[in-house]
Amino acid sequence: MKTNLITRDGYNKLKEELDYLWREYRPEITKKVTWAASLGDRSENADYKENKRLLRQIDSRVRYLRKRLEVLKVVDYSPEQEGRVFFGAWVEIENEDGQKMSFKIVGPDEIYKGAKNCISIDSPMARALIKKEEGDDVLVSTPSGPVEWVILRIDYLA
Repeated sequence: MKTNLITRDGYNKLKEELDYLWREYRPEITKKVTWAASLGDRSENADYKENKRLLRQIDSRVRYLRKRLEVLKVVDYSPEQEGRVFFGAWVEIENEDGQKMSFKIVGPDEIYKGAKNCISIDSPMARALIKKEEGDDVLVSTPSGPVEWVILRIDYLA
């Protein structure tokens, strides 16, 4: 089951996507379908078939976004979070081999194409980091066994 948490930025991006699909992209594709249908025989009309397929994909995504946006809970930054890892934090960690990672802990709906350096709050890494402080050692379960990481930095405004 997916967590229903999302950052303000993530919520705004999903809302922008919905607005774009509904107000711009869908009307554009609808015009193409109407034009292609006016040409006659739809059974051999590649423009008609392709644009109808696109329209179905758009409608499916619009339905999904509308339902998801209704149940998502926006989590805004709070000064009480400072110094500890919570939802929305940028975290930099390092393992004993000197490998460093830096990422933001976000909701599962924010892990989409184009989102860089984000991990889901539902991931084993995020679960292990929650409520920890800078300098804390964190043991993360992985398929190849437990891995120890040290928290180097926690930031909410990066």
